[in-house]
Amino acid sequence: MALERLDAALTAELQYLADEGRSKAPERVISGCIPSDDVHGPRYTLEGYDRPFLRMNSNSYLSLAFHPALLQAADQAGRRYGVGPGAVRFIDGTFAPHIALEQRIARFVGRPAARIFNSAYTANCGLALTLATPLTHWIGDQLNHNSIIRAMRIAGVPGANKGIYRHNDMNDLRRCLDAVDPAMERVVVIFDGVFSMRGDHAPIDRIVELCREYHEQFRDGVITIVDDSHGIGAYGATGRGTAEFCGAMPDIVVGTFGKAFGVNGGFIAASATIVEAVRQKADTYIYTNPLGAADCAAAASAIDLCDSGEGLALLATLQRRTRQLRAGLATLGLESIPGPHPIVPLLVRDTTATRRLVNHLFNNGVLAVGLTYPVVPQGDETIRFQVNAGHTEADIDFLLSLLNV
Repeated sequence: MALERLDAALTAELQYLADEGRSKAPERVISGCIPSDDVHGPRYTLEGYDRPFLRMNSNSYLSLAFHPALLQAADQAGRRYGVGPGAVRFIDGTFAPHIALEQRIARFVGRPAARIFNSAYTANCGLALTLATPLTHWIGDQLNHNSIIRAMRIAGVPGANKGIYRHNDMNDLRRCLDAVDPAMERVVVIFDGVFSMRGDHAPIDRIVELCREYHEQFRDGVITIVDDSHGIGAYGATGRGTAEFCGAMPDIVVGTFGKAFGVNGGFIAASATIVEAVRQKADTYIYTNPLGAADCAAAASAIDLCDSGEGLALLATLQRRTRQLRAGLATLGLESIPGPHPIVPLLVRDTTATRRLVNHLFNNGVLAVGLTYPVVPQGDETIRFQVNAGHTEADIDFLLSLLNV
């Protein structure tokens, strides 16, 4: 009885979202996985459907979720340490696999230290809580991920202490830097490494070079932060992400184990002092249980694999399949955003046509994400394809055949 009025109010809000076209469709439930064979990559079964599906909407870029080494590492750690830590890390919830993973990811991304979180989302929130002061000015790319935007709100950054520059526009970033109040003590420039809806990347080399010009104007300098969740493991010559691709290292790297590494969790990698400040100040680290030991062991195993010959072979396969899809779209005369990342957007530029094509793909056994108005502006309607190393040449050819309509 107590919830009747609240339920009525929320029902009206949900209807409003539906009327605007912003409500989420019912969640499909994956009920199983059919392993790859000599011709086709893995297929997935969904509850309520009698056919398998090719996933073109997965972040698991290296297709490591079923890799035997990761499964074995998770199993051994789970049996040794249990399925959960039983406490936050300050109350004896820190296990050896937590420390091992932090050391391993720090080495992988080339930073002195790291701290792990339950997700990159909570890592961004924790980092903002750590760095924000009344005299900190934040500048971000206009297409930054929601987790970065929310992090600044959670940290209470006032509007006067924020600047937004046009996507990847260095002249506009300079405008934002010029506009910072000289009384500010520190400036934070934060951006995605790979932008998840477009597959293009931040020009980290140019950002770092530009920010260096302003570094001496502020007591604590200009700090550069990249959230490279879609880059780490899947981008660059050895999978070290957008910084490797661009040949320049920002001050702080945020990332995830839940995409290319195929596991779960997030991290912040930076100087030892910043990482200790995160440990002391980040609410999203202090007040929640950490990842289980099994997740940590599997993630460390994934990093080791990425650093091996097998990992480099998977990365090369991912790059070949990405080139195949991008070349196929061009041959069909379809519009995309150029670049080597396995996020491959198909620009449809019409809401009705996008929804029709997504349904056509689904009815033929392909899962893909359609982004339509009002989620994106009219004229920017897109289908986002995400290539995985587990996709075969035949899989990409099959997808392209369905797009040849």
